[in-house]
Amino acid sequence: MSIEILGMVGTKDFSETHGSFIDGPPIDVPYLAGFARAHEAAGFDRVLIGYGASSPDGFAVAASVLHATERLRVLIAHRPGFVAPTVVARKLATLDQLTGGGRVAIHHITGGDEADQRRDGDFLDHGARYRRTGEFMSVLRRTLTSAEPFDHEGEFYRFEGAYSSVRADIPLYFGGASPAAVQTGAEHADVYMLWGEPLAETAERIRRVREEAARHGREITFSLSTRPIVAATEAEAWERAERIRAATAERVSGGGLRWGKGKSESTSVGAARLQEQGAEREVHDERLWYGVTNLTGPGGNSTAVVGTAEQVAEALLRYHDLGVTTFLVRGFDPVDDVVRWGDDLVPLLRQGADRREPAGVGA
Repeated sequence: MSIEILGMVGTKDFSETHGSFIDGPPIDVPYLAGFARAHEAAGFDRVLIGYGASSPDGFAVAASVLHATERLRVLIAHRPGFVAPTVVARKLATLDQLTGGGRVAIHHITGGDEADQRRDGDFLDHGARYRRTGEFMSVLRRTLTSAEPFDHEGEFYRFEGAYSSVRADIPLYFGGASPAAVQTGAEHADVYMLWGEPLAETAERIRRVREEAARHGREITFSLSTRPIVAATEAEAWERAERIRAATAERVSGGGLRWGKGKSESTSVGAARLQEQGAEREVHDERLWYGVTNLTGPGGNSTAVVGTAEQVAEALLRYHDLGVTTFLVRGFDPVDDVVRWGDDLVPLLRQGADRREPAGVGA
C-alpha cells in the first residue's frame, strides 16, 4: 500500500460547528462505535484517538474501537511523562495481541498547552519535556522488542531488570515543530506527523527532519493532517467553507466553542506558525484555507483543503510528491464527511498515489 489514510474518532458528536465538548455525557458508546465502523466502511486504515488532560482515557477508547471493528487500526495519542514507558509498552503489546496483532500504534504528543500539562501534574519546561519524550520513546521501543531484561539510567527514568513478557511491533508516531521536536522525532519516531502548512514550508520541514534523521543513520516517514471541505463543485465547496466559518465564528463569540474547562496557555511552535501563516493570507497554494484557524487561535489541526474531491485529492497528492505517505483527514461534520469521503476522496487519494512516486528519503 503506497499511502496510509487516517481518520480521527471522538467519544461524542462535537466539532467547531456543532455540539459541546464539556456539556452532557462525555462518552456516547453507540456514537463511538458507529463512528469507528464508518471509517472502516469508508476504507480508512487507522483512526487517531486524541489526548487531553480532561478527556476519556485513550487506551480504553482504543479497545472499544478495535472491538467494534474487524480491520480498522488505531493510533493512540499519548503524552509521555505520566506513565512509565515500561508500563505503556506492556499496555500497548497486550492490547495489540488481544485484538489480533498489527492494529495498534502510539502517537507521542509532548505537549504545547502549559495549563493542560499542569492539570496532569507536569511542570517541566518545553525543552525538558522533549528530552523526556526522547528518553521515553527509547525505553518504550526497547521494552517492546527486548527478549532479555535490561537496565536503564537516564535523565528522567531509571530501571533495573526491565522486561516485558508480551511484546509487539508497535509503530511510533510523533509530532512537534520546534528545533527540540525535530531532534527528538528524527532520532526516535517511525512516522513524523505534520500539520497542514503550505507546500514550501512543508518541504523545508521534511528536509530538516530527514537531515537530522540521517545524522542518526535513520530513515523516517511523514504524515500530514488537514480538514478537507469537499463538495460537488468548487463553488459549492467554498460556499460550504463560508458556512463553516460562520458557524465557528458564532460559537467563538458566544463562548460555545470550548474544548475543556480552564484557561489555555499555548507554547506550541507549530500552532504559532499556523497563526502567522493565516494572518499573512487566508488561502495558500490555491486551496489551503485558514478561515477556521484564524478564528479558533492556537490549537490543533485546523487548516482545510477546499474543493471538489478531485481537486482536494490532487492538492494533497502534491504533499505526497514531497514525501508524505500518511494522510490524516478529519471533517467539520465528522461522521457525514467520513461517509462521503469513502465514496470519493479516499479512493481518489489511493488511485493518485499509485500513479506517482513520493520524493526519495534523501531528497
